[in-house]
Amino acid sequence: MKYERIRNFINGNFKPVSSARTLIITSPTDGTPLAEMPCSSAADLDEAVNAAKAAFPAWSKMPIKERVQVFFRYKYLLEKNLQELAELVSEENGKTIGEAIAEVEKCIELTEFATSLPQLITGEVLEVSKGVECRTSHVPLGIVAAIVPFNFPAMVPNWTIPNAIALGNCMIIKPSEKVPLSLTIIARLLKEAGLPNGVFNIVNGDSEIVNAICDHPDIEAVSFVGSTKVAKIVYRRATQNLKRCLALGGAKNHLLVLPDARPDMTAANVAASMSGCAGQRCMAASAMIGVGAVDHIVEKICAEAKKIIPGQNLGAVISRESKERIERYITEAENAGAKILVDGRGITVIGKENGTYVGPTVIDYVTPDMAIAREEVFGPVISILRTDTLDEALIIENASPYGNAASVFTENGGLARYVADNASAGMIGVNVGVPVPREPFSFGGWNESKFGVGDITGKSSIEFWTKLKKSTTKWNPEAGVNWMS
Repeated sequence: MKYERIRNFINGNFKPVSSARTLIITSPTDGTPLAEMPCSSAADLDEAVNAAKAAFPAWSKMPIKERVQVFFRYKYLLEKNLQELAELVSEENGKTIGEAIAEVEKCIELTEFATSLPQLITGEVLEVSKGVECRTSHVPLGIVAAIVPFNFPAMVPNWTIPNAIALGNCMIIKPSEKVPLSLTIIARLLKEAGLPNGVFNIVNGDSEIVNAICDHPDIEAVSFVGSTKVAKIVYRRATQNLKRCLALGGAKNHLLVLPDARPDMTAANVAASMSGCAGQRCMAASAMIGVGAVDHIVEKICAEAKKIIPGQNLGAVISRESKERIERYITEAENAGAKILVDGRGITVIGKENGTYVGPTVIDYVTPDMAIAREEVFGPVISILRTDTLDEALIIENASPYGNAASVFTENGGLARYVADNASAGMIGVNVGVPVPREPFSFGGWNESKFGVGDITGKSSIEFWTKLKKSTTKWNPEAGVNWMS
């Protein structure tokens, strides 16, 4: 193995896990075995929770202006160690080094936002009656947990780590069992930044740990990012155990392309959106709806797709199983009558023959009833559906059970506003292929792309990671008794 056996991070130290169940972590880039990961048990989770419980009283009582000093230092350390972390993200996830660098840069932005939290949770004070004052304050929840996916080994953990911890909570994080290595660097940097022992803990494992997190009586809140199927399971199990839960699921994002869209800009955006991170992101363009005469734009999309070369500017998909599943979707669409304009099946990269690559794929004349039009493919594939009118396109978009993102490409402001008002998605783009909001705005979709109320990122995440305390104070006994007292 290239790296030593994976260990949990508990109470400020990396601890070996004794387990008969182990998984081999393999690089999708070239098939290199990277490390052996033991699957933790509920007893390992108990140890992490006990460390967090011991750390919570002192950490939660520290003024937030002092807590965020850790994240000023953590931001500096992320910048200093950007290349090391990016290389590990690329190695274990399969994305290009450029994409991995961008991921770490997003971690830096997320951390920068967390350092602003003291200015955002000042609370409210109002004299509600003569000599009577009401005040609100945000109080930490206690022990919280985050269950994170394989597609962004560093960024998605940093959706939750800086905000939840800066707001006074102590955290347990469960990495994806496919990409556990990047979080070891993050743990090391947090400790170097001065985060007290026990405030941040990592417990590695598979579904057994996910279930244990949902069931643990001392964990107050759970965040999850992953597939819709598992998001539903986590949300139901956590809330059944009376926890707060926000579970973000999958997506089927639609790009509506109108005939007046700028061809070059639209083609470049569509191609980049469907192929970035090998299509393994819940904001990737998955379905394009061409409204009217858009053949000239489709031709340019194909030309852009052919510039995307596996192993160069296109990374690998996460596993052999994923590669086979994606290629099966393409073949089924072709057999059902769709036309493959650019075919990414059967790709082998010279020198990386054991890597799991799927080339950029453009499929035209897809119909709404096809599986590839309805289901999340999670690969560098764009399905093109055709309609005569914008309202027909919106009917297709609205029929999707998902609701992360929808974008429209047009030069007509009125039509852009019409799409923004009528698309059933939580994040809307106008001439933007990946409409991810940046801080202080939160990330989050609608429908079966999100389960729970609130956000785990951005300014509105304050409401999820804290509970609100209201205090009413009276200092004027001479005012007498009224209905308030």
